[in-house]
Amino acid sequence: MNAVTYRWTEIAEDNPISLLTRRKVTGEQMLLAKVHLAKGCKVAMHSHESEQMAIILSGHVRWTLGGDSPREQEMKGGELIHLPSNVPHGVEALEDTEVLDVLSPVGPMGVDSHSG
Repeated sequence: MNAVTYRWTEIAEDNPISLLTRRKVTGEQMLLAKVHLAKGCKVAMHSHESEQMAIILSGHVRWTLGGDSPREQEMKGGELIHLPSNVPHGVEALEDTEVLDVLSPVGPMGVDSHSG
């Protein structure tokens, strides 16, 4: 495989749920997505086989983490969270937020596995 360069502005944007837009690049073993969550966006609780790193570039979100007794974690720009494989999680944007998501192996993102 050859190296490929991209410009975020030239990658097609989709809108899988209300108040969320994203641009995705898929490699052989990982998926990278630049996600914009408008204030009030809620991604419902879900889990996926892919391990996920979510880097909060700007904004403010509240994660709900875990299954039977979930806990909440607020995060702002400059912070990141590691979500191991199959850990239930959801997120709500408390203000307009930019997130860089890395998933490996390549698989559906949470907004692809439910309607919302």
